[in-house]
Amino acid sequence: MNIRFYNARILTMEEGRALFEGELWTKDERIAYVGPAKTEEELKQAPAWDREIDCRGNVLMPGFKDAHTHSGMTAMRSFADDMPLQEWLNTKIFPLEAKMTEQDNYDLTQLAILEYLTSGITAIFDMYLSPKDIAQACIDMGMRCALVSGLNKFGPTVQVMEERYNTLNRLHPLITYQMGVHAEYTCDRGLLEDVSALIHQYQAPLYAHMSETRLETDECIGRYGMTPPAFFDSLGLFDFGGGVYHAVHFTEEDMDLFAKKGLHIVTNPGSNTKLASGIAPVGRFLEKGINVAIGTDGPSSNNCLDMFREMFLTTGLAKLLQKDAGAVDGMEVLRMATANGARAMLLPDTDVLAAGKLADLIMIDLHQPNMQPLNNIAKNIVYSGSKQNVKLTMINGKILYENGEYLNGVDAEAIYDRANRIIRRLAAEV
Repeated sequence: MNIRFYNARILTMEEGRALFEGELWTKDERIAYVGPAKTEEELKQAPAWDREIDCRGNVLMPGFKDAHTHSGMTAMRSFADDMPLQEWLNTKIFPLEAKMTEQDNYDLTQLAILEYLTSGITAIFDMYLSPKDIAQACIDMGMRCALVSGLNKFGPTVQVMEERYNTLNRLHPLITYQMGVHAEYTCDRGLLEDVSALIHQYQAPLYAHMSETRLETDECIGRYGMTPPAFFDSLGLFDFGGGVYHAVHFTEEDMDLFAKKGLHIVTNPGSNTKLASGIAPVGRFLEKGINVAIGTDGPSSNNCLDMFREMFLTTGLAKLLQKDAGAVDGMEVLRMATANGARAMLLPDTDVLAAGKLADLIMIDLHQPNMQPLNNIAKNIVYSGSKQNVKLTMINGKILYENGEYLNGVDAEAIYDRANRIIRRLAAEV
């Protein structure tokens, strides 16, 4: 479809380009034009529009990138709250996940996608069970998804990860797949050495949960005499890039390693707060030039998939940690949630609004009391914005959510019903 958005305030997230008034055109899955408003004479030369949308002064910007999530964990939302990480995983989450079917994962991912759309999230970095079913749910509902392996000593095998790498990266334009492991503490050394051999074969980046808790870090040092980042690096696991999720308990040496190798860090402040894992030193990451993105983590440890809350927590917790109200500026946080996330997820065509980029964008409603007066619109999105301000979500040139309605052909109530039936069955089986 050819769509013209006009009378808009546009925040492209390009470096050095401030918010401006103008218009944006999409042609099929790409952005065809973004810039000042066209004159009547210029519009006569424009293509025929399938739709013209008067933005009424609202903001167009790149969609948010949820750079770390486990969509299928929607089943466990408020199922196992108020518990520390290791107890939560071992006594509640792992036993329940062992009972989940591939169909469960598909249905529960659909529930998560509905929530992503309401939060202005246009791409997710999803590590969870049966990735082909996550991929199919995303394809069916129009969500862009970068999958990442959660390989660990309980499964699957390195050979399965390789097969998925070769098939899922060719499955659909909305889907990519990266190699990864769950964490150091769920993988033995032999398994990690096999993974290292595979990533060297493909010269592929690697992603993992890392340094989420003090216990995890201390136990790794006890086993190998090194922090998790240093241990992974000693095995060559970061030789071709990649990144980690959480990074709460990073040393200065860990940070220097990541800066030197150009590795990404995805901070998850909501989950780390709820599980009392600690506060990641985001300000130090930025000072060292590390690319920092933002993720929600799963909807069991968070419990919501809300990038507005994550953005506020990212800057708020950094200010508390550093005892500096100027730490981690709101505009920097907005970059983390958009362009930085695209880089961490290896989705370069979704980072900013520019001609030729993929048409993954959102409209922020300024005609709401929390967005008035219009002092600093970009920072107000971080400090005052909420899901109520997401007026429209477009992915790959298709409007999937607009004015509170889902436009991707799904029955939301039927999805809610399936999710409730799944958790009742799973809870009864554990």
